[in-house]
Amino acid sequence: MIDSGAHERAPRDLASVLSPRETEVLDLASLGLTNQQIALRLRVTIHAVKFHLAAIYRKLGVSNRTTAVGLYLRSHQSQVVE
Repeated sequence: MIDSGAHERAPRDLASVLSPRETEVLDLASLGLTNQQIALRLRVTIHAVKFHLAAIYRKLGVSNRTTAVGLYLRSHQSQVVE
């Protein structure tokens, strides 16, 4: 379940909240890659990818990949518009 205020509280600059590796994982997830594909691309285990995704969800106040990716994509759109 999504925290109802997650969209409003999510930082505009996700890089200020997420580690560089978490940002990298979220970027690859936003391209539609599976956990296994992300793991292969980053040369880490699937467990590491799942660990990073869990940290991303916690930091963004969301409970799933779709919402996290949506926030990430909106964050990038707002940076392009500015």
